[in-house]
Amino acid sequence: MRTPSLKAIKTFQIAAKHSSFAVAADELCITPSAVSHQIKTLETQLGLPLFARSARALALTDAGARYLEQIDDLFTRLESVTDQLRARFGRSSVRLHVPAYFASEMLLPRLSEFSKLHDGIDLRIETQGVHGRMHAAEADISVVVGSGPWNGLIAHPLFAQTMVPACSPELFAEKPVLRYEDLNSHTLLVHEARRDDWDRWAVNVGMKALQPAQIVRIDSMSAATRAAEKSIGIALLPAELSRRKFASGRLKRVFDDELVTQEDYTLLIRNEDEKRDDIRALCAWLIESCRGGEEN
Repeated sequence: MRTPSLKAIKTFQIAAKHSSFAVAADELCITPSAVSHQIKTLETQLGLPLFARSARALALTDAGARYLEQIDDLFTRLESVTDQLRARFGRSSVRLHVPAYFASEMLLPRLSEFSKLHDGIDLRIETQGVHGRMHAAEADISVVVGSGPWNGLIAHPLFAQTMVPACSPELFAEKPVLRYEDLNSHTLLVHEARRDDWDRWAVNVGMKALQPAQIVRIDSMSAATRAAEKSIGIALLPAELSRRKFASGRLKRVFDDELVTQEDYTLLIRNEDEKRDDIRALCAWLIESCRGGEEN
């Protein structure tokens, strides 16, 4: 007798556990009739009935109950062997979602350090849009900007989000900004997702009114930063993430006054992923790297 297909056996296992062809169909993303067909084919190959069917109920026969018990053990062993094989011979891969500016200024400049420590872990890095404040369903690890609550997730605060006015050294030399009111003679660069940050900053420093010569709205922090570097105007930039640009002289802090946004850059993972060695390794490295960035 030809051995029944693994697909049909798995279909039987799911249908038997739920005592329903309809539920099995939903779980397998096929139709109930397809489930019924696979079960009938399996019963024909085995030469005995696995289910006792009636108009209102679906129950296992004695043979079906015995078969379910045996294949449960077999599938458990198969999953264990597969996991062991992947752990020994496979490549570990972690899906990381981060904001684009975090990626360019914090993650990528340090990523070679992680690669040297963990060359067996593959990474898939995706940069979120400007509104990326949630843990993406397809991500293993997310870095988001927000204040929570992070219901059902493990959250590790990385550093506070504070904003500081900055421009190119050339623009500052051409048109110095010595008093808060001098901002009104400049072009201000406004991040579309953070339109009120400039007004909040002005209120915090006690300005009566902020009336810039021109406003240029830009849809990403990375683009706003490039515009500031090109002397197009003055931008409010994340203080911690812009540290390297300030240190290199590519950008200059116009004032030391920072807007405290009450938000944190936060690392998020699911509870069930916490025990994965690759995820734990990347999380620990990210947390340590961000702490090191604050100290430098």
